Amino acid sequence: MARSFILWLHGLGDSGPANEPIKTLFTSPEFRNTKWLFPSAPANPVTCNYGSVMPSWFDIHEIPVTADSPKDESGLLKAVQNVHATIDKEIAAGTNPNNVFVCGFSQGGALTLASVLLYPKTLGGGAVFSGWVPFNSSMVERITNEAKRTPILWSHGIADRTVLFEAGQAGPPFLEKIGVTCEFKAYPGLGHSINNEELKSLESWIKARLQSSS
Repeated sequence: MARSFILWLHGLGDSGPANEPIKTLFTSPEFRNTKWLFPSAPANPVTCNYGSVMPSWFDIHEIPVTADSPKDESGLLKAVQNVHATIDKEIAAGTNPNNVFVCGFSQGGALTLASVLLYPKTLGGGAVFSGWVPFNSSMVERITNEAKRTPILWSHGIADRTVLFEAGQAGPPFLEKIGVTCEFKAYPGLGHSINNEELKSLESWIKARLQSSS
């Protein structure tokens, strides 16, 4: 198998190392040559938590996040640049862009969406868990035709009270309108968290998209 790269972006107030056990669920032989990276967000004041400083990729103005919540685009774009630098480094080291996957939960899911859509090349895929569209429609002009070919897997718990299910549901129609393929999976009874069923689904989704030759 050619080498592949999976970048996992955690949610607000969390850390990269706390999410590392996720990779132990990916037991298929296709993942033997996979490099995983679980970065931690920098400490930043967060408006929805009354300015408390915590690990945060960009500012969040209100919780719960709805389909119409205000968006911190400037903070988001800085975070996207850092994700792009990480991807560039991996591609420069010899990984085929088609074998690069970005995944994220909640705030990390929103950052995943922005990062893959604003990346100039087609990647293997972006997986959004309990996320939302973190930018305004004016940002669409910056999305290249190559980026529009990156597939998106979107998973959201129907019982989510932190990032409302409606915020997740607004994602696929937005993506379809700009020509991006999105598979949306709703999980009844699931709150603001990830379960093993979602991760097993992610494993088979990535496996189906891995390119065998570099």
